[in-house]
Amino acid sequence: MDRRSFLLGTSTLALSQLLFGCSGNNQAKLKVRLLKGSIPGQVVNQFQKSLQQQVQLKFAPVEQIQDLFKQLQNWQQKSKATDEEVWSRFIPFRQGQKVDEADLVTLGDYWLKAAIEQKLIQPLDEVQANQLKQWSGLDEKWKKLVLRNDQGNLDAQGKVWAAPYRWGSTVIIYNRDKFRDLGWTPKDWGDLWRDRLRSRISLLNQPREVIGLVLKKLGKSYNTENLDQVPDLEKELQTLNQQVKFYSSNNYLEPLIIGDTWLAVGWSSDVLPILGRYPQFAAVIPQSGTAIWADLWVRPTGVTQSALSSQWIDFCWQSGIAKQISILTKSNSPISTNIVASDIQESLRSLLESDREVFDKSEFLLPLSPLAVKQYESLFTKIKA
Repeated sequence: MDRRSFLLGTSTLALSQLLFGCSGNNQAKLKVRLLKGSIPGQVVNQFQKSLQQQVQLKFAPVEQIQDLFKQLQNWQQKSKATDEEVWSRFIPFRQGQKVDEADLVTLGDYWLKAAIEQKLIQPLDEVQANQLKQWSGLDEKWKKLVLRNDQGNLDAQGKVWAAPYRWGSTVIIYNRDKFRDLGWTPKDWGDLWRDRLRSRISLLNQPREVIGLVLKKLGKSYNTENLDQVPDLEKELQTLNQQVKFYSSNNYLEPLIIGDTWLAVGWSSDVLPILGRYPQFAAVIPQSGTAIWADLWVRPTGVTQSALSSQWIDFCWQSGIAKQISILTKSNSPISTNIVASDIQESLRSLLESDREVFDKSEFLLPLSPLAVKQYESLFTKIKA
């Protein structure tokens, strides 16, 4: 899923590349590839100061999750190529290429199954060894998300493959001025079908998101396997399609900003920065529940587990640090924090204040069978035709 991440203003330090500590061949090192804007630079600085020894920290930001996934793929391809050319060590003046992998990488939960299936990452064995002190503080919903079998599917008896450090959701953003004239404001998915919104909506160009919100409106799950068993689904989708002026996963907010649409459905990571710049917009999490996304720490295959990488994961789960990550990157935390309304900019409170009832109704977009995936894609294509 090509979710983007915007720069998050002056409160988050620019992470073109953060390098802490002096370089030295014998000095401990931690190399992290992370989603740009997902960790404040000052948090990395605090981690450096919390360590007992001098270490070199190298945090390299990358623009999009899919680029991080490609890096994981490239590292494994290079590793295999190097293994296959071991014999070259015996040829004078020729050595295998060293693969400069990271100790930890940001990955989105949507990509977790593919990363496990393709053997791009390895389990976080320090959880079983009780080396992550803050693991027990995670809500069960997060533990279930990262417990997977070797095929990448949810498995309560599986291994822990990732560590979530922030999350967000699919939300509705709308123009206050337009809805003031209508005399109502959107609160749930069913509002998207109202007559006055015909050709006034922009939606994500994603089958799972669009069909998922319709399923949620009908009281079903985002992760429904057999769409043929859902009465009225296609009819509801056809009606919703008449309301839509624009489908895009990258530019769905632009029509809203210039006034071509009055309402958009999008990812909170995109929407929250917009709310800070455009006071005419407001956003809401649908009351019947929505789709949730999470940013996770994963360890590439072949990388040796280090005490530093485990310490970093645990550090991100400390209540005070989790609070900073949440506030400064305009996201939610998987760890309970003492965030109060006064900590959050007023325009952002509707998305960042925790509502347990809505959270319990919300769902991660979990892996579906190949047949189900084709069914979603086929129906989505049919509706838009």
